[in-house]
Amino acid sequence: MIDWNPIILTAKLALVTTIILLIISIPLAYWLATSKSKIKPVIETLVSMPLVLPPTVLGFYLLMAFSPGNAFGGWLQEYFGIRLIFSFSGLVIGSIIYSLPFMVNPIQSGLSGVPKSLYEASYVLGKSKVETLFNVLLPNIKPSLLTGIVLAFAHTVGEFGVVLMIGGNIPEKTKVVSIAIYDEVEALNYSHANTYSLILFGITFVVLLAVYVINGGYLKKFWK
Repeated sequence: MIDWNPIILTAKLALVTTIILLIISIPLAYWLATSKSKIKPVIETLVSMPLVLPPTVLGFYLLMAFSPGNAFGGWLQEYFGIRLIFSFSGLVIGSIIYSLPFMVNPIQSGLSGVPKSLYEASYVLGKSKVETLFNVLLPNIKPSLLTGIVLAFAHTVGEFGVVLMIGGNIPEKTKVVSIAIYDEVEALNYSHANTYSLILFGITFVVLLAVYVINGGYLKKFWK
């Protein structure tokens, strides 16, 4: 009998990570799209590094940082009673860092493509930068927002290296589907591994298909 807990935990992790990433990424992407600061290339590099950095490298450094034996991890545990390693909270933080470029880059690209005349018209009408962002810019980049949301969700669902390094393999706490597949393969339970793999395949296929269908306007064409 297949254990559904890894699937539920994976969905929970992906949902929480995506929501937090959306909140973080909108102002960050807006700054990257409009700023002329000299440190902008540095910030863009840091944001995009998870795209090319091996997940085990990122997971290792996060493990060291979150460990109670190190300064940051020890400070969190001593003064706030927070232990991030081998916890769901640690998985969320690791997932946010690892999936950050999948949310920020599409939104930044969308904002960069908005005509400057829209910015200027909004400012002439007395709108603040915050009002311009939420009332003018974001409604004009809905495809980019959807792409970022779906890519971040799907990427979090498929994580392995980072979640294994930070969370380990604790049932009902940190054991997500990707870890469950690895366990089943090691135990030679290929039927269970196949079931988990098919579920992940189905989830990622559906969410990516939804992006292409919606962004491509196929729904409107279908209903005409």
